[in-house]
Amino acid sequence: MDVSYDKELKIAELAVQRAALLTKKVLGIVNKGTLSKSDLSPVTIADFGAQALLISAIHHNFPKDKFIGEESAEALRSDPALLDSVWSLVSSTKLDDTESEGLLSSLASPEEMLDVINRGTESDASKGRVWVLDPIDGTATFLRGEQYAVCLALLEDGQEKVGVLGCPNLSFEGPFSQTIPGRRRKVHERQVDGDGFGRMVSAVLGRGVFIRHMSRGSLLPKEKIEPQDGIADDGINCIDSTICKAMDLEKHRKIAERVGATWPGTEMWSTQLRYVAMAIADCDLMIRVPKSSAWRAQIWDHAGGVLIFKESGGRVTDLDGAELNFTVGRRLEVNRGLIAARQGMHHVILDAVKEILGSDGKAAS
Repeated sequence: MDVSYDKELKIAELAVQRAALLTKKVLGIVNKGTLSKSDLSPVTIADFGAQALLISAIHHNFPKDKFIGEESAEALRSDPALLDSVWSLVSSTKLDDTESEGLLSSLASPEEMLDVINRGTESDASKGRVWVLDPIDGTATFLRGEQYAVCLALLEDGQEKVGVLGCPNLSFEGPFSQTIPGRRRKVHERQVDGDGFGRMVSAVLGRGVFIRHMSRGSLLPKEKIEPQDGIADDGINCIDSTICKAMDLEKHRKIAERVGATWPGTEMWSTQLRYVAMAIADCDLMIRVPKSSAWRAQIWDHAGGVLIFKESGGRVTDLDGAELNFTVGRRLEVNRGLIAARQGMHHVILDAVKEILGSDGKAAS
């Protein structure tokens, strides 16, 4: 068995790039076909279309692999107009480079598209090869033309092997390689790539992290993101969202204050974009303390991003210091909350979390 994952990485990168093109198309459409899911989060024709393109490309190349995706096709089956809109997008979105497009797949009909979308309804990632995908992480900010991510990750027996995040609006000044040590590469929710197709960040376990511009055609040259453990000249910078209602933001503030970090620091809604921001050295720390003890994260909000941050020199655990467990279903059922920080400071953050949660009468263990 090929353990290099070279083919998996290339197909995943091309699939994400093609799906990202579809989402960019939808950004120019006035009516984005927005629905509301049971948890009141929005879903658009871009979510359905991107999931169809991602799964079809991977299934074409790796037909025995399974999928866990955020969306299902049931809403499309009950709404012919919505189905037509999604099919129009999917059937017309192709890479300009014939060779690259030929490595993926083309769906033959709306019915086949529905079946492909529903391949993502698996619920067990504990054994074998399972691709986890979020067609649009950050749909709310996508609708505002801000930052979002097209996410794809390969798990093998529950372990992340490949992670690819397409960030179609990601923009920062200057070439990536010209960053000055000790200086931050600033990203912002509203600092978007209005002329191009943003950046793609990808990783394979044990082989580091790479970043490239996305395009309409073949994959462009990539640059390596060197692992980092130091802190920038302006100290520890958090990344958070002050409009998130599920998290205990007051505890986030207290923990940051305890370790001398800037909070909220960089504000970003998409969780996967936060991993990217930390990997490219804009931020050092992400804390997630849920208000409810029953709250658990969806695995597609973290698979891929966790690998990318780890390969860039970070560590990710839950509030008790345990590694994230992707083997127990569509949610991180055995992990409460999250700490993502650079390797050299993670233990300090973990100690601060235990102190703050303990002093507030809610021990971390």
